[in-house]
Amino acid sequence: MKIAFYGSSLLSSYWNGAATYYRGMLADLAGRGHRITFYEPDAFDRQSHRDIDPPDWAEVQVYPATIEAARAVIAQAAEADVVVKASGVGVFDDELLEGVVAAARPDAIRIFWDVDAPATLAEMRANPDHALHRAMPALDFVLTYGGGPPVIAAYEGFGARACIPVYNALDAETHHPVPPDPRFSANLAFLGNRLPDREARVECFFLAAAARLPERSFLLGGSGWESRGLPLNVRHLGHVSTRDHNAFNVTPRAVLNIARDSMAAVGFSPATRVFEAAGAGACLITDAWEGLGLFLKEGEEVLVARDGRDVADHVAALTPERARAIGEAARLRIAAEHTYARRGAQVDAILRDERERRACGVLRRSVA
Repeated sequence: MKIAFYGSSLLSSYWNGAATYYRGMLADLAGRGHRITFYEPDAFDRQSHRDIDPPDWAEVQVYPATIEAARAVIAQAAEADVVVKASGVGVFDDELLEGVVAAARPDAIRIFWDVDAPATLAEMRANPDHALHRAMPALDFVLTYGGGPPVIAAYEGFGARACIPVYNALDAETHHPVPPDPRFSANLAFLGNRLPDREARVECFFLAAAARLPERSFLLGGSGWESRGLPLNVRHLGHVSTRDHNAFNVTPRAVLNIARDSMAAVGFSPATRVFEAAGAGACLITDAWEGLGLFLKEGEEVLVARDGRDVADHVAALTPERARAIGEAARLRIAAEHTYARRGAQVDAILRDERERRACGVLRRSVA
């Protein structure tokens, strides 16, 4: 099938946490015979921070961040068998959603793919005139990269015909064990941009742990922390390119995952970095959230913390041998059960089942 995908960016992970998810998912779908065109705006300085070249498995159309250019790419939705509007494009989101739904052929499959369901649902609850309310009757599916039962129930309550979680996963070709890199040496490392609904949890789980262990070394990667006061034993790197993520994950004794407020509250929302870290064989410490057991087993494949004291206790007690054992157990679990090959197979089945359902419906009507 020909898929037209309107998202934030495939080529750049700069202030774009969905990039790894898009790449893993769409590369696998292309390998299953789907032809993909990804439409992304030239916005937020992402094009000057590209971390991959245009891939051979997708055509990427970068368009100026103007309404005229948005309308031009919207018109191309009419050429596709499957039209996908992702959340969080950041430029003309409402116009893109309503435009591609209207431009799609009557026989096209229409999908809203939500990469931040808690935020989207909060907006929908607060705004009865939200564009997604208007578009919902025309959508065939809402796919989400997290959220589980609470998100499914919420979307179905808003009239979604079907809401299906398609979780983050591991792309073993891009995230895997590598030799340690002295640049990333630390007892504990955290990678994440400074965001309003994450900062308090970073303070609680990471900075408070660092303050409790002044003799240990802590490493902070991600943009936006330059103006934030940090404990003396915390070294800030700034933006870490995706090409360095494997080394960032394998070099420290452990790495920390901290969910954003909304994701932690909803649960069932493992971040991309959970799978990146596990795929590299890192020892992962994560904040607690409902649904974690679907992906990793506490105490054997991941360490779980309820606050900064727990994080500090884990770091203080963690030996190199136990860290390696936890990291290897996580790698084996994720590689066996949570890869983009499995997620791609899931989405491929959704699309093919829908096309078959429609074909049978047409046949039944013609026979009648």
